[in-house]
Amino acid sequence: MEEQVMAVQRMQQFIAEHLAEEITLVDLSKESMYSPWYSYRLFREYTGLSPADYIRRLRLSESARKLKTGATGVTDAAYACGFDSLDGYRRAFFREFGCNPGEYSRDPGPIPLFIPYGVKFRVMRKVREEMKETETVFVQVISKPERLCIIKRGVKANEYWTYCNEVGCDVWGILTSMDSLDGEPVCLWLPEKYIAPGTSTYVQGVEVPLDYSGKIPEGFDTIRLPAAQFLMFQGQPFKEEDYEDAIGAVWDAIKKYDPSLIGYEWDKENPRIQLEPRGERGYIELVAAKKK
Repeated sequence: MEEQVMAVQRMQQFIAEHLAEEITLVDLSKESMYSPWYSYRLFREYTGLSPADYIRRLRLSESARKLKTGATGVTDAAYACGFDSLDGYRRAFFREFGCNPGEYSRDPGPIPLFIPYGVKFRVMRKVREEMKETETVFVQVISKPERLCIIKRGVKANEYWTYCNEVGCDVWGILTSMDSLDGEPVCLWLPEKYIAPGTSTYVQGVEVPLDYSGKIPEGFDTIRLPAAQFLMFQGQPFKEEDYEDAIGAVWDAIKKYDPSLIGYEWDKENPRIQLEPRGERGYIELVAAKKK
């Protein structure tokens, strides 16, 4: 199974690197080192999409990101992302997002961007072993202003994988399409006072200013968060396949850390915040703390 998963991962990587070019099944089979027929079968089995559908959705989402900045017109966005027909691009964009690209470029509201999760992270989940070496985790105090957080609630989830099973992994795509105070979505473990009856502790959301007047996606909720301070724990950069060890190292550091050494104590009235694990910057969590 590991060999098959890595074959699909190589195909995903090839698609990402050649998105604006013509990509054939023969190209993908060269990357997977299997026959075109078997490559197609493996790709569909592990991603849930045919290569053509995967490429189409990824191209549409990349074009939407370009349109959102306002620096690219519809025609340029279409051709830059590998579409060879402007009419075909417009029809595909409407089917994917429910609006035409011209409308979106003028009023870029929340849309479900396609997030191409690597199959090796979804399939090859491993049970974390105890860290054999001590990892360096950096800690600093940061402040957040009073703000709104637009969230999608789960049912019983208290961590990422359960949350995805409950609400679907597409939530992250919608959140990524929205402007946020810090430039990226967040995952939160909510204190009890923010949890609606029958909903989860763990949620995903995007932090926005108090005067936010944009659209709230259907099925999402808003909570008002006070100004607060956080201890930001940031691990070392890591290889993508080592993401569970990277998360575990930060969790170990949080568990052992004594905030009183810097005159703080944990603030359990504010959410704990998880940022998207990115290997190039290290895993990051923010734990609310207040002056003693």
